[in-house]
Amino acid sequence: VVRFANEAAVQQFPDTRPGDLLTLTFRSPQLSDALREAADGTPGLVQYRERGDSARILKVEIDTVRRPGHKSGFLLVTLFDVSEQMALAKMRADFVANASHELRTPLTSLTGFVETLLGPARDDPEASENFLKIMLGQAERMRRLIDDLLSLSRLEMRAHHQPTDIIDIVPVLRLVCEALAPVARENGIVINADLPEQPLRVPGDADELTQVFENLIENGLKYGKSGGKLDIDVHRRTAAGLPVVAIAVRDYGPGIAEEHLPRLTERFYRVNVASSREKGGTGLGLAIVKHILNRHRAEMKITSKLGVGSTFSVIFDELVTAI
Repeated sequence: VVRFANEAAVQQFPDTRPGDLLTLTFRSPQLSDALREAADGTPGLVQYRERGDSARILKVEIDTVRRPGHKSGFLLVTLFDVSEQMALAKMRADFVANASHELRTPLTSLTGFVETLLGPARDDPEASENFLKIMLGQAERMRRLIDDLLSLSRLEMRAHHQPTDIIDIVPVLRLVCEALAPVARENGIVINADLPEQPLRVPGDADELTQVFENLIENGLKYGKSGGKLDIDVHRRTAAGLPVVAIAVRDYGPGIAEEHLPRLTERFYRVNVASSREKGGTGLGLAIVKHILNRHRAEMKITSKLGVGSTFSVIFDELVTAI
């Protein structure tokens, strides 16, 4: 029977009130067994997963607390929410498995070509040149993957440190458009950038936000190639009464099926694996974008329609103070 509950327990488990049975709230045979064993003097430790909320996992420690000079006492039940740690551990395990898989493929390819060059193709200049070009491509693929992995690692280390600089987002977008102009010409796409003349100031790291829009615009150029154009729209609006800056990158390509949209920012998730690798994608670009925007307390929305195209919108809080 619950006798006392601290403020945190009351907030997290409002249905557990003094005078009620603990097992009315926490229905678990393992927890009931641990309570009985603790009452007999054996401290207990169990894991409890809440019903109806598979993401919330609790570590429950049960200890005996006896009053001096009394045979009877209390059971101290301490609950730790370990959902985030468990999710992080799973994410890291999945990440290592995926990264290993992504690196293994080009490494296997390189090894095979080297063996061929040392063996059957040793005296075949034409085959050697062809194999060396493929090997260079595979080496470039590994370099891009390692660069993206390092970027993600650095972002994770700074995940809880919000940038303190104030930047004008307009020159950042202009610079990215100029840098990607050759990619646009190569893919036969016209970039229509509707950029305002007046500054739009947001809290942020200029290098990281450059990386965000390089990823989004380059994706639009590569995967929306069939549309022939890419629109970049920048405007002010209000959200919950506060000024925000909304930047939309829209392509007119084949679009993305709705079931893929929630998973696009997952690491190594690809709508079309073969197409992504052919275009030099690592499967980490949008994961990097998500991490950067989370650090900037910014929001990204993705909308798409098959046969019409896709729009990636980024929304920042606008700062109206002077730089």
